Amino acid sequence: MILSKRHIYNNSTVSKLSVICVLFGFLFSGSTYSQETERTVLTLEKNWRFHRGDVENAFSQSFDDSKWETVTVPHDWAIKGPFDKEIDKQTVAIVQNGEQVATEKTGRTGALPYIGVGWYRNNFSIPNSSADKKVLLLFEGAMSEPEIFLNGKKVGSWNYGYSYFYFDVTDHIRGNGKNTLAVKLTNRELSSRWYPGAGLYRNVRVIVKNKESIDQWGTFITTPVITSELAKVNVKTKASGKDLKMVTKIQDAEGKTVASDTAHTIYGDEFEQNIAVENPKLWSPETPYLYTSVSQLYAYGILKDEISTRFGIRSIKYEAEKGFSLNDSIIKFKGVCLHHDLGPIGTAVNKSALRRQLTILKDMGVNAIRSAHNMPSLEQLELCDEMGFMFLAESFDEWAKPKVENGYHLFFETDAEKDIVNLVQATRNHPSIVMWSSGNEVPDQWGSDGAKRAKWLQDIFHREDPTRPVTVGMDQVEATMASGFGAVLDIPGLNYRVHLYEDAYKAFPQGLILGSETASTVSSRGIYKFPVVEAKMKQYPDFQSSSYDLEACSWSNIPDLDFVLQDDKPWVIGEFVWTGFDYLGEPTPYDTAWPSRSSYFGINDLAGLPKDRYYLYRSRWNTKDETLHMLPHWNWEGREGEITPVFVYTNYDSAELFMNGKSMGIQKKNMSSPTHRYRLMWMDVKYEPGTIKIVAFDADGNPVAEKETHTAGKPYKLVLEADRTQLDADGKDLAFITVSVVDKNGIPCPIATNQLKFKVKGAGTYRAAANGDATSLEMFHLPTMKLFSGKLVVLVQSDENAGEIELTVSGKGLKTGKINISTKN
Repeated sequence: MILSKRHIYNNSTVSKLSVICVLFGFLFSGSTYSQETERTVLTLEKNWRFHRGDVENAFSQSFDDSKWETVTVPHDWAIKGPFDKEIDKQTVAIVQNGEQVATEKTGRTGALPYIGVGWYRNNFSIPNSSADKKVLLLFEGAMSEPEIFLNGKKVGSWNYGYSYFYFDVTDHIRGNGKNTLAVKLTNRELSSRWYPGAGLYRNVRVIVKNKESIDQWGTFITTPVITSELAKVNVKTKASGKDLKMVTKIQDAEGKTVASDTAHTIYGDEFEQNIAVENPKLWSPETPYLYTSVSQLYAYGILKDEISTRFGIRSIKYEAEKGFSLNDSIIKFKGVCLHHDLGPIGTAVNKSALRRQLTILKDMGVNAIRSAHNMPSLEQLELCDEMGFMFLAESFDEWAKPKVENGYHLFFETDAEKDIVNLVQATRNHPSIVMWSSGNEVPDQWGSDGAKRAKWLQDIFHREDPTRPVTVGMDQVEATMASGFGAVLDIPGLNYRVHLYEDAYKAFPQGLILGSETASTVSSRGIYKFPVVEAKMKQYPDFQSSSYDLEACSWSNIPDLDFVLQDDKPWVIGEFVWTGFDYLGEPTPYDTAWPSRSSYFGINDLAGLPKDRYYLYRSRWNTKDETLHMLPHWNWEGREGEITPVFVYTNYDSAELFMNGKSMGIQKKNMSSPTHRYRLMWMDVKYEPGTIKIVAFDADGNPVAEKETHTAGKPYKLVLEADRTQLDADGKDLAFITVSVVDKNGIPCPIATNQLKFKVKGAGTYRAAANGDATSLEMFHLPTMKLFSGKLVVLVQSDENAGEIELTVSGKGLKTGKINISTKN
């Protein structure tokens, strides 16, 4: 993470700000410097004009865009819908899912209108510009195939929509005058396996700096030697200019300088400094301590540039048989995979939405994130540094061989190296990143050509960052054993294939295996199906999956099978579950069933509400807090006298179940099967309305915790609960308000599906809503939605004025709910 002292400007006001501004994961704090040394950063956020469809001469500075839509960037042009089964309808056989026959897939990419051309235009001026300045134009992500025009001239293009990239536009800029930026984006059909989003979905920046300056992404910090008394901090800094000197100071988390060094010799274009930090505080998921390296570049004795890089002191090691260690302590990855969409707000990056996701995962006991199957947002990496998550940063879903007709294979030969270089250079200072991934389930797993490509990509990663290993998520394990593909990798990553772990461990020379993608259990929050049995690719008339957590895909498995490997095999170094949250697209097992348009894989649903599976993982991963969760709900009118099994997910080994005061017996976890090892299950309970209660026992058989579930009456009142009650008045911050319905006695109504309406007034606006129903075609941005399994979530966004936001939620026949959120400058 890099920080830099500089002037910061917002293009809507072009005024100096004393705020913190994010640039490529780098924080810039506003400060007044002489023009000789300042950097100016313009965040091109407001006053963008947007148009769907191609337009002749839209790149021209004189083009009239006054009738175009005004939008704010980051922006996802497709998330407002509407959903349409004809959008990107794909007739394919999904090879990685084992399909042999092509079938029509209607919701594979989310059924949202992302395909086609979109144009963005913005006008900006550069304050305090002069002829001796260098100007960079940076994009953190543009979906897709962006073509960039400045003042009517094309300054560059990029192909990969997930990549960060920049251009030197010094020769194209117009000093203090008006500059016109135009961006053309082209999203092809058949280019993705999930909803990729559309538009300038991450930030756009303009950086103005001296020509004698530190290169973009030119700082690389490692901590090669660490003891309890001393840490060696190695700082490599690439810079441009003559007669240069580099002064570097190390600051602790409180801003106190704890070490410094001055370098007069530059080797080629790079300074290298080794700086001793005494009594270092180490970065880990439990203690995510961050230092800052402040590097000052002097030319001819004059300060020309200053960059601050946030980093962590930590060591990582991967050893055969032993596994992965962080700071010399063996640790297993308790990880989840995350797609880059943020549910109802789409792919437009929002830090408060990302923070909410990570807060939910932290409570579950997650210690690691895999960005799947794309390069992560820089905001996500910042938060992982701060909150304590290890990170597996992934690059590609395709190499030279295609999965989809218009996928990355079209650009692999020409672009793969530069895309990896940008990924590594832009993110390598994040202590959270502990591993790279060069690919996921690539068809190149067969044959020697694939093995050569794997080594070529891995060598690029090693050249740019010798400190971290590289993996690939392999689903064709037998093929990679035969071709040598798996043996080439630093870390063999297995996607599913639990029956082949032992064979892979014996065949590959590394002496360890990573569960790079695991489980793919499917479920719908609050939906339970009978009879309760393990099943693969099970489908129901309502297009939902059972939340008893026993249903998986043809290629995957229930969580318990991975738990066994993690617990019993020291050479299995951890897992990344597919997925932490539901995402738009890939509605397996209903790929061919409209209106399914989002996934069922999530441990949390698309609204961010936990499914039952959340508590199964929490009972194993969160070792600090008590977990005692009972399922299903207890509203089963019409099932009186029928078998309705009760499951309990808990970190206790035994518990007793009571129904209306009568004991249903004590269950104890045992080794008889994977499910009995990790769950408590009463399989012969017959439903009768009333109360079920669970009493958990400690190791000595003493009752230590209990929980009850009651049969609810008719829906009566709406209850609102916000994840945060105070927001920043920055026009971006979000509060996520969970709306649920209860009966007259305050008992939650778990099967309520009432249509609700939302009204926001005061210092904020209504942003979106989501209910977690993968079959819902209600549009997220409209202020109305049905409850799903008794709940939904409303997103409220602050404006730029401090004050109070009031959300009112109403529904026919229900007592209205209200909540206030305050905002501050």
